[in-house]
Amino acid sequence: MAYEINQALPASFGGLKSRESNISGLGSHVRRVLASFLPRYGLLIAFLVLWQVSSTRGWVNPAVFPPLNVILSALWTNLANGALLDDIAISLQRAGTAFAFSVVIGIPLGLFMGQFRMVEQALDPILQLFRQTSALALYPVFILLLGLGETSKIFVIFWATLFPVLLSTISGVKEVDKKLIEMARTYGAGPLTIFRRVILPASVPAIFVGLRLSATTALLLLIAAEMIGANKGIGFQVMNAQYNFQIPLMFAAILLLAFLGLAANALLVLLQRRLCRWSQPSA
Repeated sequence: MAYEINQALPASFGGLKSRESNISGLGSHVRRVLASFLPRYGLLIAFLVLWQVSSTRGWVNPAVFPPLNVILSALWTNLANGALLDDIAISLQRAGTAFAFSVVIGIPLGLFMGQFRMVEQALDPILQLFRQTSALALYPVFILLLGLGETSKIFVIFWATLFPVLLSTISGVKEVDKKLIEMARTYGAGPLTIFRRVILPASVPAIFVGLRLSATTALLLLIAAEMIGANKGIGFQVMNAQYNFQIPLMFAAILLLAFLGLAANALLVLLQRRLCRWSQPSA
C-alpha cells in the first residue's frame, strides 16, 4: 500500500507541474497579446469608456452626447428593421462608382505622366490648380451643369478622389530606382518589358497609398453630397436625424460611416499585402 502511494505521488506532482506550466504559458500568451493590443488601441478604448461614463454620470448632456450603448442600440434597431440597409446600399453605390472611375482614370494617367517628363510638366500646373480647388466649392457648379441628381453627386466624389490616386501614381513611377531600369536595359529588356516587370511592380506600394487616401476621401465627400438634394443615403440620414433631433440615430449613422471607412481601409491593406508580398518586412 505504501509502495502504491509512493508511486502515485510523483505522477500527481507531474500532473500538477504540467497544469502549472500550461497556466504559465497561457499567462505569458495573454501578456504578449495585451502588450501588442494596448499600445495600439488603449487610447481609443479609454476615449470610449470616458464617453460612456461621462454621459451616464451626467458630466455631459446626454441629450447631445448619448451613451454609447444607446447609440449602438439605435444602430442595431435601424439595421434590424431595414431602415438603414437601403441607405447603406445607395451610399456604397455612389462612393464605389466614383472610386472606380478615379481608379480607372487616375492610375493609367499617372503611369503615363510619371514616365514622360514633358507630359507631366505640361499637365502639372492645371492639375495643381484643380487639386487646390475644393470639391465642395465646385459642387454648386457641378449641380448647375449636371443637375441635382445622381450624376452630380458621383462626379463631386470622383473629382475629390481622382487626385490622391493620380498624384500617388505619378510619385510612385518617378521614385522607381533608375539603376533597376538601367539594369533591365542592359539585359536587353524592351520598354514594354521594363514597364511590366520593373516600373509597375515598384509603383504598386505608392499606388495603394493613393487608393487608401482616395477611399477615405470618397466617404468624406459622400456625406456632403448626400446632405444636399438627397432623400436616401447615410449622409441624408445624418442630416435628417439632426433636423428631427434623433441624436442617437445621428450618431449611429456617423458610427456606421466610420465602420465602413475602417472596412474599406482594411480591405485595401489586405489587398496590398497580397500583391506586394515582396515589399513586406520579413518577420
